[in-house]
Amino acid sequence: MSSATVFLIDDDADLRHSTEQALDLAGLTAQGFASAEPVLDRMTAGFAGVVITDIRMPGLDGLSLMTRIHEIDPDIPVILITGHGDVPLAVRAMREGAHDFIEKPFSGAQLASIAARALDYRKLVLDNRRLRAVAGQADDLEARLVGRSNAMIALRRQIRTIGPSDADVLIVGETGTGKEVVARALHDMSARAARPFVAITCSALPETLIESELFGHEAGAFPGALRSRSGKFDHARGGTILLDDIGAMPPDLQAKFLRVVEDRVISPLGSNDLRELDVRFIATSRVPLEALVAEGRFRSDLLYRLNAVSLTVPPLRDRAEDIPALFTQLLASAQARHSLSARRPNPAMLAQLSGLDWPGNVRELRNVAERHALGVADLDAPAADTGTGRLSDMMAAHERKLLVDALIRHRGALKPVYESLGLSRKALYDKLMRHGIDKAQFQDPSLDE
Repeated sequence: MSSATVFLIDDDADLRHSTEQALDLAGLTAQGFASAEPVLDRMTAGFAGVVITDIRMPGLDGLSLMTRIHEIDPDIPVILITGHGDVPLAVRAMREGAHDFIEKPFSGAQLASIAARALDYRKLVLDNRRLRAVAGQADDLEARLVGRSNAMIALRRQIRTIGPSDADVLIVGETGTGKEVVARALHDMSARAARPFVAITCSALPETLIESELFGHEAGAFPGALRSRSGKFDHARGGTILLDDIGAMPPDLQAKFLRVVEDRVISPLGSNDLRELDVRFIATSRVPLEALVAEGRFRSDLLYRLNAVSLTVPPLRDRAEDIPALFTQLLASAQARHSLSARRPNPAMLAQLSGLDWPGNVRELRNVAERHALGVADLDAPAADTGTGRLSDMMAAHERKLLVDALIRHRGALKPVYESLGLSRKALYDKLMRHGIDKAQFQDPSLDE
């Protein structure tokens, strides 16, 4: 019998407790919740268990919870508990992606049997994903981190290698490049995937309460602390903690956090007891932390602890050849989210988008896709930055943009590209190689060179 977790959500405390006991007796690990919201906080694309939820609950109901879960991973089995009058609703939900449903009153053995089959199905899905990743085939990581540029291929390869390990990771990249997407992918590929993924934005924590938020506190630790409270580090036990924008962490807290990273222990405010902490740390920074160390704003010893494994997420301007595929995916996602008919962007628009610098990176491109889907504007993007610096660098950047523009316009057919640019075939190949442009990214299989 699978030992993966069954999340059980039901606002009826008596029914919830008795169902938990029945599942435990059947050899399943069950965890009960009185409402849906805490389950969403723990849900990731690598969740190895199943969800059993009552349909009718105050707040977020079972059907809405199923929809939110399937936005994270459509292959997570959701089993619905229904009353007699809800059976037609449950049947409709089955057509919309519910794994199964069971009608009240039900026996514990009957529900355990359904849950066990769902767990076997989930295990098969995750095993197949891992096998595809090992074989280098397309998997959900390519859907999360779109692009066939050399930089993105290398990044996905690093994630597949590092993800299953327990190593702490530092992710460096400009604002909007997708650092949290990389962090979640690392978590989902690890053995901690079924445990919490807790994201902490260091720059957003209130300075007066930052230690209490992270480490927790005992009753009476400070004025207003009427009872004990667990911190975010405690909440993430067994899982992964993302420290977003770690360069903004106050210097005095950096010293305390260094001890946590080194010894994996925490001490709540107002307590002398040390509690062991089983977590993986992933930190992100918008700038190389070495620069902050040189300015005296970040501890060098903490950098060395976090920098055991480092990943760099490239800015969008350095992988212009990925923009057409990425924008097309973002546009399709926006259209589906707003229940709009799907329509592909025209090549001229994709060429224009690929020629821009995108200082806000993927986040900015997503906003443009959203506006385009809603018909607010055909193109509402920033003007290209001609840049400053050495003449040779500016000329190389301009040449690269012209090549990408022509490849998009001619859908990867090389002959019209080198003819329109006044190049020989060999000269075009040499330039593509020099700029690291993969022609396959732009090619339409139905066209010959």
